Amino acid sequence: MARHLVAHNRPVFEQLHPKIYGTAVGLVVWFALSAWILFDRQSAVGLPLAMVSLLLFVAVMLPWLLSRIWKRHRLPLDQHEDSVSFQDWKAGDLAVWGSRLHSMHAAIDMLLPLAAVAFGLTAIGIVFLICAHTAP
Repeated sequence: MARHLVAHNRPVFEQLHPKIYGTAVGLVVWFALSAWILFDRQSAVGLPLAMVSLLLFVAVMLPWLLSRIWKRHRLPLDQHEDSVSFQDWKAGDLAVWGSRLHSMHAAIDMLLPLAAVAFGLTAIGIVFLICAHTAP
């Protein structure tokens, strides 16, 4: 049986840090820009890219607008703003469905699929451009 040190005094947060949301938005913007820059070569691609961009815009704006509405219409007892530094947040735990997960692990779980899609599309687009320029 192994002995592991367990930190019992770590703070438990119920929300992701705003920097994590900002990073997620940045990855979505990276995805949309790489799609427009690397794949908009024919006239038939413009409409699908516009629709995907609109979908991504709605996917980013809807949660942001809901969070702004929620902050504006809080109960009087919940009005205090307790902004936590990113260093404190990443040292703590995040409450996830009745369980605890280390905050940085939760952030990685959220951002990894977005990063894989954004960077993967960029890599595919670069290969696409190289193949297009080297083709006879």
